[in-house]
Amino acid sequence: MGVEGCTKCIKYLLFVFNFVFWLAGGIILGVALWLRHDSQTTNILYLHLGDKQAPNTFYIGIYILIAVGAVMMFVGFLGCYGAIQESQCLLGTFFTCLVILFACEVAAGIWGFVNKDLVAKDVKQFYDQALQQALQQDLSDSDATNAKTVVKTFHETLDCCGANTMMAIGASFVKNDLCPKEKTLLETLAQGHLPQDCHKKIDELFSEKLYLIGIAAIVVAVIMIFEMILSMILCCGIRNSTVY
Repeated sequence: MGVEGCTKCIKYLLFVFNFVFWLAGGIILGVALWLRHDSQTTNILYLHLGDKQAPNTFYIGIYILIAVGAVMMFVGFLGCYGAIQESQCLLGTFFTCLVILFACEVAAGIWGFVNKDLVAKDVKQFYDQALQQALQQDLSDSDATNAKTVVKTFHETLDCCGANTMMAIGASFVKNDLCPKEKTLLETLAQGHLPQDCHKKIDELFSEKLYLIGIAAIVVAVIMIFEMILSMILCCGIRNSTVY
């Protein structure tokens, strides 16, 4: 015997929420893949300075987001099927998966909050090290070329120059031609604008992406809470309809 009355409304409401949850999982998976293959981050985070690779802490959060999106799509499908079939077993499994997924998301959110400044800090340190090597005259040709390539990639990708404004207007940059060629330092100064330092640009790059991840996590968490409440109510309704 199927559920009736308010419980039936909750059944279809839970189905709708799970369908939205399934779509949200697909969107999060798509956003995560876009962040993973974004040209700005890949150009920077794939760089090597000698034997040292650019910090990839940012990608840890992206891989977590990819896993969350894939699991959300599976759980959303499970919830939709369980609601339509009025199966206590499927709904119980769905509720358990939701709790586990919610706990993982909270843990990932705490990790992201703790490491939100670490991502940009590590990349800035990597850039500073490459910049220092690029300006040194006593390096071998291969080391100097490698360092200059890394620095130029930062400058051209982020449209910046130097670790700070004073360093950007230094004569060493003009001499070594490390600034983007399409907008040289002298041309920028002639237009009455100071070049933007790369530290600021790095902060902007990762703060924007982490902000996007944070919004997605909050939206998903709210949907999860509603679904857990609705699934419990529906399970109770199915149980009561079976008894009577």
